[in-house]
Amino acid sequence: MNPLELAGARPGPAFTVTFDGRPVEALPGQTVAAVLWSAGVTSWRSTRGEGRPRGVFCGIGVCFDCLVTVNGRPNQRACLVPVRPGDEIGTQEGTGREESGTGREEARRAD
Repeated sequence: MNPLELAGARPGPAFTVTFDGRPVEALPGQTVAAVLWSAGVTSWRSTRGEGRPRGVFCGIGVCFDCLVTVNGRPNQRACLVPVRPGDEIGTQEGTGREESGTGREEARRAD
């Protein structure tokens, strides 16, 4: 595609995803991080040790600070995952292992 054709490009119609059960508007092509930022959400993960809030840090998928749960799958990098209509996005606590059914004790041993 000719890059000049993109100058007039417009996103398709908005659709809805949910974040922690709350409806959030998204546009085609946006990442989870972009959708959350647009909705005013800047933190969607807590660190495993002290529960400190985290969101986007590097924005290019290198640092893992933006981990989020998408459709029940923990440890998804919000800066890389494109949203799709109906996605269920959730705050990730610590390593995300508790959310996926792995016990808290096993998560501690792995850390």
